[in-house]
Amino acid sequence: MQKSTLGKGRSALEVSALGLGCMGMSSSYGPPGDKKEMIALIHEAVDRGVTFFDTAEAYGPFANEIVVGEALAPFRNRVVVATKFGFNIDPATGERGPGTDSRPEHIRMAVEGSLKRLGVEVIDLLYQHRVDPAVPIEDVAGAVKDLIAQGKVRHFGLSEAGAQTIRRAHAVQALTAVQSEYSLWWREPESEILPTLEELGIGFVCFSPLGAGFLTGKIDEHTAFDKTDFRTMVPRFAPEALKANMALVDLVRGVATRKAATPAQVALAWLLAQRPWIVPIPGTTKMRRLHENLGATGVELSVSELREIDEAISKIPPQGARLPEAALKMTGL
Repeated sequence: MQKSTLGKGRSALEVSALGLGCMGMSSSYGPPGDKKEMIALIHEAVDRGVTFFDTAEAYGPFANEIVVGEALAPFRNRVVVATKFGFNIDPATGERGPGTDSRPEHIRMAVEGSLKRLGVEVIDLLYQHRVDPAVPIEDVAGAVKDLIAQGKVRHFGLSEAGAQTIRRAHAVQALTAVQSEYSLWWREPESEILPTLEELGIGFVCFSPLGAGFLTGKIDEHTAFDKTDFRTMVPRFAPEALKANMALVDLVRGVATRKAATPAQVALAWLLAQRPWIVPIPGTTKMRRLHENLGATGVELSVSELREIDEAISKIPPQGARLPEAALKMTGL
């Protein structure tokens, strides 16, 4: 597995070129996966060279950190684990209230809980999950800076934050990574986020690099999602929008056929070709999908193929919002 570096200088963090997003193992994409099967999948990822694993206290809540912590316990000196704080979650009970909570005292309690669930003494990469409009980002960055000084956190990151928020946080505590959605289906980060990160020397971790499964080519307007699957509430996954968005899948499928690859591998290869400091974290609960995704590191897109894809995509604007309205309001973008 190739390596990538997030951040620079003292904030640099080396990770595998592809990471593993673990959220779907415990929440959001239907019923939670079988714990033993999820642990076996994580072990296979390690065996295949994955060193970067993404979780959060909100995934469950708490359940995903427990699974990830147990699975990675034998490999702690070989892997990087990223987790997140920032939602209004009771640290004692796991009950989730409305909105966000990034008060410094809440951050400290959240980190103590994550350390215990992950079974570690230090968190490799700690993200603010969503920007809290009630707490200045300087206070958030200062709280994480203190945790780094105390040896409880190694690196600081933000998720779904805007360019100015990134700058303000970075001025207090150097950011190693910013995480946001980025894929052939959602290229908004290219306008402001990526130039800002390149200027400041901050890495970019892209979640939903396969468009929440859409870019695999296995979803169409007839697909029925489980009632607990968040995609049932996402405008982009409404039948009418899916039907209109199939033009993008057809484009990716055509490139995949020529490359003797799968649509998912082409979508991930496209991301890997954008910047050396961009790390996709596709998630899965299926061993065959893990193997398929990791195969993307062997797919090389030429300059002419990348140009062809970009030109074609410019004529296929995505239909439907990427998140429900309430969730969009919680992003800093």
